Amino acid sequence: MKVKVLTFDCFGTLIDWETGILRALAMLCERYGIDEPPSRSELLALYAQLEAKAEHGEYRPYKDVLADVTKGVAARFGFQLSLADQTLLADSIKDWPAFDDTASSLRELKKHFKLGILSNVDDDLFEGVLPRLGLQSVGGFDLLVTAQQVESYKPGHAHFQEALSRLGIEKDELMHVAQSKRHDVAPCNKLGIRCAWVDRQGGKGGASGENDARPDIVVPDLASLVGVLLPG
Repeated sequence: MKVKVLTFDCFGTLIDWETGILRALAMLCERYGIDEPPSRSELLALYAQLEAKAEHGEYRPYKDVLADVTKGVAARFGFQLSLADQTLLADSIKDWPAFDDTASSLRELKKHFKLGILSNVDDDLFEGVLPRLGLQSVGGFDLLVTAQQVESYKPGHAHFQEALSRLGIEKDELMHVAQSKRHDVAPCNKLGIRCAWVDRQGGKGGASGENDARPDIVVPDLASLVGVLLPG
């Protein structure tokens, strides 16, 4: 391969956003006295539906997207959301955990590739989780492209086009690594960019939703990706 740069989706790929989302929404349901809490799969499917709807159309900050998701959850389960609780999801992001293999895998890959982030998030929300990604001691990421910077959300193409432009590389020198088929693998297919799918959910869409896009590489976690890209 001619790959020189690996870019990563952050939430769902490096950060365990499903655990973070479920904790926040479970707390919300408990706070408003929902007697029969929805199942994990129901909450994640609802999140995927509401987020996709909120990101459609004219760009708005991700904090506003998450506020719409939170209001949508309240409407679905029949309670009146307070103004203060509309920021609950956005406020919780700083506490979302990284996957156990994130930091060690990124540090190993950093020895061989430039690394970047392409994320559907606001700059300050990403900064809140950056310390958990474990690259401070080795120079950090070489590239960060957020939805705020390009005023667009994946599966739009702006993140990928901006990354190629800033890096000054050709498509065949880039591989994108992501958990979401809808947000990441699908646009890579259309743009002709190699994509590694980190299938942490065993084929289930979860908070990312379902999609039939086809990745070039499928791995169950980041540690396995290290093994594929750096054999021996």
